[in-house]
Amino acid sequence: MESLTVTSISRAEIWLCITTLLYFLMNGAQIFETLVFVPKWASSPPDTFKFLQDGKGASLKFFWIILHSLHEIAFIFAIIFCWKIDPVRNWLLALFVIHAAVRVWTLTFFAPHIIQFQNLAASSSVSEEIISRISLWKTLNYVRVAIYIALSMGFIPLCIKLFSFRH
Repeated sequence: MESLTVTSISRAEIWLCITTLLYFLMNGAQIFETLVFVPKWASSPPDTFKFLQDGKGASLKFFWIILHSLHEIAFIFAIIFCWKIDPVRNWLLALFVIHAAVRVWTLTFFAPHIIQFQNLAASSSVSEEIISRISLWKTLNYVRVAIYIALSMGFIPLCIKLFSFRH
């Protein structure tokens, strides 16, 4: 590990803290959505699918796009500024790989299903297959949120480790 300056450690601390705080903010929003919003839109489809529609319900598409974008930019900056700090960098890279895998899962499974559910809002009824897909979506969403919470917890020891470099 190269010699670290106070400035480089400070920048690393700032970006790691921003990333950690944004992750915990996302966790709070995910927990709220999972416990309050998902049961609402999934309770009586297709009537309750209207809650998912842009302009008509509580569409959270832009919220999630903005929050994830900000978080991922901060995450990349944290990796850049922690690059010379081997133990922190290596764990950050591991967390980023897991995070990226969950994001790919989100974009390939969760988002397309939500779009499909939105498109069914005008339907008069839904098939048993759709009911089954809603149930699977909800179950897998619990897994996804748990993974995100575990990932965010992984930042805490990194912050502690990074702050120890100052002393």
